[in-house]
Amino acid sequence: MANEVAICLQAPTRFRRYTVADGTAIPKGTILKLTTPMTAVATGADNDPVAGIAWEDKVASDGITEITAALDGVWSCTSSNAAITVGNEVSMNGLNEVKIYTTLDREKGYILGTALETTSSAVRVAVAVWVR
Repeated sequence: MANEVAICLQAPTRFRRYTVADGTAIPKGTILKLTTPMTAVATGADNDPVAGIAWEDKVASDGITEITAALDGVWSCTSSNAAITVGNEVSMNGLNEVKIYTTLDREKGYILGTALETTSSAVRVAVAVWVR
């Protein structure tokens, strides 16, 4: 179940455009990491700053160098190897995985949103996304 893209449960209303590398493939539903300058890539590690969730597919080497990211909505995301309790804020834990946030995650821009249900480890969890 690891590395599965997020599934949209409630459509987002806020979006942002980011630059992406032409040679990069990013499936719709991929949780995106923010890099500089205003560039998005697929998440890959704990403590990545959040750019949003890919709202469209980006095909590698298609000549397109921008992608739309959803900044809100409700998404079904894969949790890491730790239980998450309803109401916990969640941050990224690797490629398309979320975990309970740790100290200073909010201040550093690592928070993806709030868990809407309690789950055991390594299962899908509904997350109310709220990327700033």
